[in-house]
Amino acid sequence: MIYLDYSATTPVSKEVLDSYIKVTRDYIGNPNSLHSLGMKSNELMKSATKQISEVLDIKTEEIVYTSGATEANNLAIIGYCLKNTRLGKNIVVSKLEHPSIYGICDYLKTQGFTVSYVENTKEGLIDFEDLSKKVTAETILVSIVGVNSELGIRQPLKTLRQIIKKQNENTVLHSDLTQAIGKVNVNLHDVDLASISGHKIYGPKGIGMLYKSEKIQIQPIIHGTEELRSGTPCLPLIIAFSKALRLAITNETKNESVVKLLNDKLTATIAKYPKIMINKTNYSIPHIFNLSLMNIKPETFIHALEKRDIYVGSNTACAKGEISSTIMAIYGDEKRANTSLRISLSHLTSFDDLNKFLYSFDIVYNKLLELGWENE
Repeated sequence: MIYLDYSATTPVSKEVLDSYIKVTRDYIGNPNSLHSLGMKSNELMKSATKQISEVLDIKTEEIVYTSGATEANNLAIIGYCLKNTRLGKNIVVSKLEHPSIYGICDYLKTQGFTVSYVENTKEGLIDFEDLSKKVTAETILVSIVGVNSELGIRQPLKTLRQIIKKQNENTVLHSDLTQAIGKVNVNLHDVDLASISGHKIYGPKGIGMLYKSEKIQIQPIIHGTEELRSGTPCLPLIIAFSKALRLAITNETKNESVVKLLNDKLTATIAKYPKIMINKTNYSIPHIFNLSLMNIKPETFIHALEKRDIYVGSNTACAKGEISSTIMAIYGDEKRANTSLRISLSHLTSFDDLNKFLYSFDIVYNKLLELGWENE
């Protein structure tokens, strides 16, 4: 099997899985229980939280565990907006976000909020001038993705926050960092709220976190106790997430250099196909490689590769084959946006895997062109 869909999800590393199994077996107590088994579990959870705080250079009380980035996005944006309506009822978001952000915006519109969409440059960066105009006295929150999930475009979050605060010091910046953490260097102090997911960093599915600056007040979206996020903490997932995060960040620079070499090889080879368009800018990280087949439906190509035990993706996993809003925002080309494939690389990808993929890619591509599998 050749797996090239790491941006959709990653396999759980052996070390992380071993930790999950050990905690599941040896720590049966509810961390909220008062007896010794519960206290033992609670101490382990505190230790994991401390590890995360040290790795991310934040305080333990700024960590809120969630089921993943989508829940973290909801808790951050909905929780902050509903708690702080006195500060305004306008939200600003980019056109490069994960679909969950737009779903949140649609919900908040029903609660009386307005949503403004900030423009981006041809390179995919947020247009600084337009951001300055969009942030007004009524803007309560801005949400800008740290690394876009389709083209891998990385945003200068520190600069964006400075622009936002200059226009309105009460406006907070949230960033979905799902595709950034463990791939590129990230400073959480550049934002006020941030979402992170475990299954993108070789951890298990079903666990993530919200970074919430201690200065920020939000209200729960899951009710049950006095906690910000009610429910029994899933200790095995928390421990596994903590380990995955530590491993990803510790090995970040080394892994990124490996992925960069793979991306260079991929780019040089795909560039030889005259009818294929490569979708990348100077700000795309090497882990995500996007191309548009132009004359072939992406789902047809994906299933043809699957028959060869090769797995790639089309835009984001959550978009389920819909037109790429990111490519439309960058290139304004509907055909290009309708025929995109996303190949996502990892330090686990070998050059042998990549060469085998490129060999099969060439066979499948030329065969489908001959058969007339053209996108109407």
